[in-house]
Amino acid sequence: MKEIVGLKFREYGPVYYFYEGDFEVKLGDKVIVETQEGLGLGEVVILKDKLPQDFLDEEVKTILRAASTEDLEQEEKNKNLAKEAYKFCKERIEARKLPMKMVDVEVYFDRSKIIFYFTAPTRVDFRELVKDLVKVYRTRIELRQIGVRHEAQMVGGIGNCGQICCCRRFLRKFEPVTIKMAKDQNLFLNPSKISGVCGRLLCCLAFEEEHYLEFQKRLPRIGKRYQTKKGLLRAIRANIFRQTISVLDEEGQEHEMPLSEWESILEEQIMVDEQSQILGTQNENERQNILGEQTGEGS
Repeated sequence: MKEIVGLKFREYGPVYYFYEGDFEVKLGDKVIVETQEGLGLGEVVILKDKLPQDFLDEEVKTILRAASTEDLEQEEKNKNLAKEAYKFCKERIEARKLPMKMVDVEVYFDRSKIIFYFTAPTRVDFRELVKDLVKVYRTRIELRQIGVRHEAQMVGGIGNCGQICCCRRFLRKFEPVTIKMAKDQNLFLNPSKISGVCGRLLCCLAFEEEHYLEFQKRLPRIGKRYQTKKGLLRAIRANIFRQTISVLDEEGQEHEMPLSEWESILEEQIMVDEQSQILGTQNENERQNILGEQTGEGS
C-alpha cells in the first residue's frame, strides 16, 4: 500500500496530499510533483496511512521524483527573484501613487507565473502596474488582494500570549470568529485584549469554544434556586478550569463542589420527585376509591 505524503510548497501555505511513489521519503525531504500550475517543489511535512476524509483517491497524484541539486539551486534563485520582484513592485506602487500595500511575492518553481500579494482598503485599478511588471519579468503576472488575517499569516508577529501568531505557526484555514465566543468564555470585551496583531478577533477564541459550550450545557442557571436533598441551594458561579460549581445554602454559606457531584444531587432529587409524584397519584386513586365505595353504601 502506498503511503500518503503531505507536502507544503510555502512555509505558511496549505498542505497538499500525494502518493509516495516508487521511492521512500521522510519528513523534511524536498520532492518534485505535478500540480495544476505545472511542476512544483514541495517539502514533506506529513506521513499518513490514509487520506483525510475530505480528499478523494482519484484526485491524489503521485510524487514524480526527489529534488535534485539543480532543483534546489533553482528554488534558491526563485527566492532571490521574489525578493527582487517585491522591491521593484513596491517602487512602482509608490511611483504610481496606488492605494495598496505590498505583502509578499510568490514565484512558481518553473517561473511560469509570479503572484504579488497586497492589501488595500478598496478595489484598486492596477492595470498599468501589471504592464510594468510584465515588461520586466516576461511571464504571467497575477496581483492578488488579500485580507488582514492573511497578511498576518504571511508576515508573522508576536501575539498577546508571547508566542508567534497561530496563523503563522500552524493555522492554515481560517474559521469564523465571533464576539459571542468571547462572551461564552466570560472574557472582558476590550478590543485590545481579544484582538490579534491583524486587528481582528483572536483566532484562538475558536479553539476551545466547543469545550465552553459543553461545560455550559451541564451548568445550572446562575442565580436560580434549586430544591435538593441538601436543602435550597442557589447557583452563584462556575469554574470551567476546576470543573466546579459554587452555591449558597439557606444559611448564606458558600460551598464549592465538583460539577459531577452537583449533577448527581440533581439526579437524586429528580428520582425523589418522581417517586413522590407516583406515591401521590396512588394515594389520590385510593382516596377516590374509598369515596366511591362510601357513596355507593350511602345510596
